[in-house]
Amino acid sequence: MRNFFNFLRSKTLLINLGLALVAVIVISWMALQWLKGSTHHGELVEVPNLSKLSVTDMRKAIESSNLRYEVLDSANYDPDYPRFSILEQNPPAGNMVKENRKIYITINPSGYKKVTVPKIIQVTQRNAASMLRAVGLDVERVTYIDELGKDMVYYAKFKGKNVSPGDKLPKTSKIELICGNGSISSRAKIKADSE
Repeated sequence: MRNFFNFLRSKTLLINLGLALVAVIVISWMALQWLKGSTHHGELVEVPNLSKLSVTDMRKAIESSNLRYEVLDSANYDPDYPRFSILEQNPPAGNMVKENRKIYITINPSGYKKVTVPKIIQVTQRNAASMLRAVGLDVERVTYIDELGKDMVYYAKFKGKNVSPGDKLPKTSKIELICGNGSISSRAKIKADSE
């Protein structure tokens, strides 16, 4: 036991502990320098502005900045941007990021997605307009014809052509509703009177 306490106070132990401490410090410093070099610590690049660029131009800008990109899917068509151009990016333009950082891109689709025309025939004009708005369509105008059902939708048109429930139209399309004005046409009256 006495020898053990003498060993703890000996110069040999103190020298070995000092050498071990120096070795730990040197190895830690070398590891940090290696990590700095391999992770490009302190080497930042500016994220380019990709807004409204085509996909081809975006790829060139990303590659010249030594960055990577990933395209995100869910995008609604924005008529203020060219088709297939960049709508959004994350991180935003001007941010400083490490080389090889991934930039997340949202691309403007070629147009509005198509929606299904609801069953609006034999429905009141007010209800038909609400049903159309609910799916993303709109009423361009209402035209009245001589039919007994006042404000009842008899048929609908898109760009002059008849549309049926279940047809697919681009979202935000404007529909013309053909509704009854509440009166019977003169030919129908003559026919009814003759019977």
